[in-house]
Amino acid sequence: MQKILSIVAMLAIGQVTYAQSIDQIINATEVERIEKILSADDMQGRRTFTPGIDKAADFIAAEFKKAGLQPVKGDSWFQEFAMIKPKFLNANGTLNGNAIPEKNIVALSSQSNIKVNDKSGWTKVNIGEADTLFPVVMRLLDSRKNYFVTVHEKHGRMFNGLKRFREQSFESPSNIVLVLSNETANTYSVEFNQEITRAPLKNVVGILPGKKKKNEYVIFSGHYDHLGIGKPNEAGDSIFNGANDDASGVTAVILLAQYYAQQKDNERTLVFAAFTAEEVGGFGSKHFSEQFDPSKVMAMFNIEMIGTESKWGTNSAFITGYEKTDMGAILEKNLQGSAFKFYPDPYPDQQLFYRSDNATLARQGVPAHTISTSKMDSEKFYHTQEDEIETLDMKNMTEIIKSIAVSAKSIVAGKDTPSRVDTKQLR
Repeated sequence: MQKILSIVAMLAIGQVTYAQSIDQIINATEVERIEKILSADDMQGRRTFTPGIDKAADFIAAEFKKAGLQPVKGDSWFQEFAMIKPKFLNANGTLNGNAIPEKNIVALSSQSNIKVNDKSGWTKVNIGEADTLFPVVMRLLDSRKNYFVTVHEKHGRMFNGLKRFREQSFESPSNIVLVLSNETANTYSVEFNQEITRAPLKNVVGILPGKKKKNEYVIFSGHYDHLGIGKPNEAGDSIFNGANDDASGVTAVILLAQYYAQQKDNERTLVFAAFTAEEVGGFGSKHFSEQFDPSKVMAMFNIEMIGTESKWGTNSAFITGYEKTDMGAILEKNLQGSAFKFYPDPYPDQQLFYRSDNATLARQGVPAHTISTSKMDSEKFYHTQEDEIETLDMKNMTEIIKSIAVSAKSIVAGKDTPSRVDTKQLR
């Protein structure tokens, strides 16, 4: 009996030590410190292409370095790339011997001059009346190949939306020429001319190498850009601080990096990423995702707006695309006995699973989900100047971050591997 009691006592001591360890790293004081810096007025709302976002990037990189992460490239924590801003000049072409109206031609490309015909070897795709335009186009962009696409005239309004989409675009190896027509493309020839300018961007990325499964990756991410400075509100405040959106998610990523770096027990390689340019099209996460073989990414925890209570109150959050993999079930299993609860996304009509920074990898089958508490039907300060640190619940944020750390442990340790997203359902 004494032996059994001793074992029980040792286990109890171990649990207390574990609790103290996580509380020492992830606590409300640290949450507030990081959140306050990222959402401060001197960050100028962290808009892309401003000194404010560069200042935020430097701070995040310093936190990753302090945590003991390895730089993503050489001695730099910056993953640099460019957004292109194409200016349409002119377009012309023929389809099955008939002239194509200029307004019915769109190109998604980083090249100034695109010439393609039926002898060019590009893959032909038809987006029919029953298809959905944008998901198909995004999947083609993710493929790093060249496509000639005919689009059914039913999608005319959305096709015009592609013209607005291309006003700023991600520099990608894919080239896609789209023609609005109900005809099957037998013979075709199209030339598209545009003026290209490039604007530099950077994600902030740190690596914690794994041990036995170092070639398998688990990603923790959030976006650090926001809306910048705009028209003053009635109180005279012109800065969109973005405390919840998404300084709260980046705060979580930094603290998770500190936590796992001190645990030193990750069998899989952990990647911690703060994405740029989410607010202008998700270009940061798209570039980041293209640096990985999706078959080697075991899970992605994207964290977006966790500073306010969820619709269920404190000690709760939801997971987008919960039904698409068993990752949520794994997290729930690891949280058994705790007061915290993960729920399926309560806003399915908003299609959040494919609207956040997890989307690019999810479309490639990765169990990549976004964790959030945002009440998407009633979030009072969303995209307003009032999204400031005073509106957030530091204590609840702390519990959410700790719960992510605990619930992810078996995936980080390589003991659990979530099922993959069924990509056949994406068309």
